[in-house]
Amino acid sequence: MPATSFGTVAYSTTRPTETAPDWVMCDGCGTTVYGKRWLRNLRCCPECGHHGALTAWERLRLLLDPGSLEPLTFSVTQADPLGFSDSKPYPRRLSEARARTGLPEAVLGAVGEIDGSPVVVACMDFRFLGGSLGSVVGEVIARTGDIALARRAPLLLVTASGGARMQEGALSLMQMAKTSAMLARLDEAGLLTISLITDPTFGGVAASFATLCDVTIAEPQARLGFAGRRVIEQTIKEILPPDFQTAEFLLERGFIDFIAPRDRHRAELGKLLRAALPRHPEPLRPRTPAGDPDKADEVVMRDPARLRDDDPHGVVRRARRISRPTTLDYAALLLEEFRELAGDRVSGECPAVVGGLGRLHGRSVMLIGHQKGHDPAELARRNFGMPSPAGYRKSARLMRLAAKLGIPVITLIDTPGAFPGRQAEEQGQAIAIAENLKLMAELPVPVVAVVTGEGGSGGALALAVANRVLMWQDAVYSVISPEGCSAILWQDPAETGRAAAALKLRSRDLLELGVVDGVLLEPADGVDADPAAAARTLGLAIRSSLDDLEGLHGDKLRTDRHARFARYGAEYVASAASASASAADLVAADLVPERKAS
Repeated sequence: MPATSFGTVAYSTTRPTETAPDWVMCDGCGTTVYGKRWLRNLRCCPECGHHGALTAWERLRLLLDPGSLEPLTFSVTQADPLGFSDSKPYPRRLSEARARTGLPEAVLGAVGEIDGSPVVVACMDFRFLGGSLGSVVGEVIARTGDIALARRAPLLLVTASGGARMQEGALSLMQMAKTSAMLARLDEAGLLTISLITDPTFGGVAASFATLCDVTIAEPQARLGFAGRRVIEQTIKEILPPDFQTAEFLLERGFIDFIAPRDRHRAELGKLLRAALPRHPEPLRPRTPAGDPDKADEVVMRDPARLRDDDPHGVVRRARRISRPTTLDYAALLLEEFRELAGDRVSGECPAVVGGLGRLHGRSVMLIGHQKGHDPAELARRNFGMPSPAGYRKSARLMRLAAKLGIPVITLIDTPGAFPGRQAEEQGQAIAIAENLKLMAELPVPVVAVVTGEGGSGGALALAVANRVLMWQDAVYSVISPEGCSAILWQDPAETGRAAAALKLRSRDLLELGVVDGVLLEPADGVDADPAAAARTLGLAIRSSLDDLEGLHGDKLRTDRHARFARYGAEYVASAASASASAADLVAADLVPERKAS
């Protein structure tokens, strides 16, 4: 049936006044709340914290800085492509929705600022036909993305939807592909995209633009899923848990980055927007009377002969001390506005790997590292710093985001190794590690790795394929633990000390072998004696490495990384013929195939 037009609707810039009944009953706990208090509390229950629905206009005013909101205006022709009618004709439903909400459709677009950072926003309104995704909604969201592309600004999508609009049939499905393609264009352009999930977000919206953004935030208890609870329970007769598809459920399973209450949205979004914007580093502060170092060569040793010749087994014990600073300790001490991001978007959230965006001396970076803990409870919760496949997939996701945004990757390594368990093997532990090795070799941005404690085997290397590799003086890095080596080769646990010496796992040994580029000096009582001073030293060393890599981009960074790892073992294999060359020779001679610079 040909499309039937029934009028042109202009997107109005009229901003309605916020109103509420004299008394509001909370849908979460049943408490009766005074209407004006309900509004002052951003439609959140002061008793239980339940987040009530906001209109699109309310949401835009909440998110954008005062005075910065500029609505996007579109003139749209409402159509009835199927001539659809159920209990009411589709045109009548649209007219009633416009009259009831004051909106021309289920989405509003705007440009503005969040904490001073420019942003383009598309905000859905569930009151308009359940926020369903129809042709106009899909087109407005796609055009809002195009405006973000033209302005080179981040895009924020605020979702509230029951899914695709049935009254438009297959044309509503096409909007899922259209909006997904729009996000692919923003990926190619290197622009940050953020999704803010509000309750509810289901069906075609959940299975397209709502879950395709770089960072996904959710309000507390917001529900997101493809099929709703009632559909699942009625279709397959399965009893679902009470928190099924809620934000808390999704966070635990690695599907969202974090949960933010409504009164924190602007602050959290502002932090993300600032951290994701590539910046040049700030000038180093002058040397202070106390003698704080302002040069990396004062804290990074590159001559192994000048390092302490400590007992290897003693170094292993010091590297494992749970009082040593963790990745999150360094993030808090070292980075400005660090925002941890979570989830691998596939199967889970691994607590043994943490990562997120922040700024080091003003330079935007992606920090990723192993996380152990300082007490038995935290060690157990963090799986003793032994990542599952979800941990490596999370780190890969964050590295890809860094590559998209053009910001450096910093990794901090402190793990006994990848988790050796049945579930890890069932989820593809070896594949997850291997994929990380290949991904890191190909990243088009600078990568600096620092071994801060234990560097255990492939589980450590999966975060250490870097342009520059450093380590603390009392850290260790080895193919296997001394205990494992003594058990396998000596078959005697008493030979652990002998194994530690044989493995050459100290910083002094690894610097001599060329496995690391420099060693960060630490006092005799270790970095845990003064974590703040350790963080300053670490920050200076990382900054120096990033400064060294400043002029390299894309293929040059890849070639540098390839050459680094190609040289290990190259001298032990003679060429079969004069025409042959080692991998290291080919890379060094720049004979690898040229690729388009990233």
